[in-house]
Amino acid sequence: MSVELKTAEDTVAFGESLGRTMRAGDLVLLAGPLGAGKTVLTRGIAAGLGVSGRVSSPTFVLARVHPAGERGVPLVHVDAYRLGGDLTQLDDLDLDTDLESAAVVVEWGEGAAGRLSADHLVVRLERRPDDVRELTLEPHGSWVGRVPGPAA
Repeated sequence: MSVELKTAEDTVAFGESLGRTMRAGDLVLLAGPLGAGKTVLTRGIAAGLGVSGRVSSPTFVLARVHPAGERGVPLVHVDAYRLGGDLTQLDDLDLDTDLESAAVVVEWGEGAAGRLSADHLVVRLERRPDDVRELTLEPHGSWVGRVPGPAA
């Protein structure tokens, strides 16, 4: 499935739609170049989950935990960019443990992070020259058949 996101607000709205479908144990891998909108999408996911705390890129800390809100599902937001392709260091973050009780979003984690769970969703974001984002969803495992449609 592919979706055109014309504004940052569209990106947040799609993320909210996705976040409302997420539950503990869900793994979402965000792929795309710098400036494609991965963190903006994660802000929407956080809003849809109803978690606490301001969402910003965890590039320098690698991971941020956003406490659960009324839905009872915390969000672990990981940015693997600084790992420079050595995604084996993700093991040190114990993300497999987090997957038992939280929703996990990993920016730059495609590939190695997918081994954490056969049930994962890859979200590809591309930024076109006209500044419109093209989002493509690649569901795996339990994600097949439950990905959200375009935000209304």
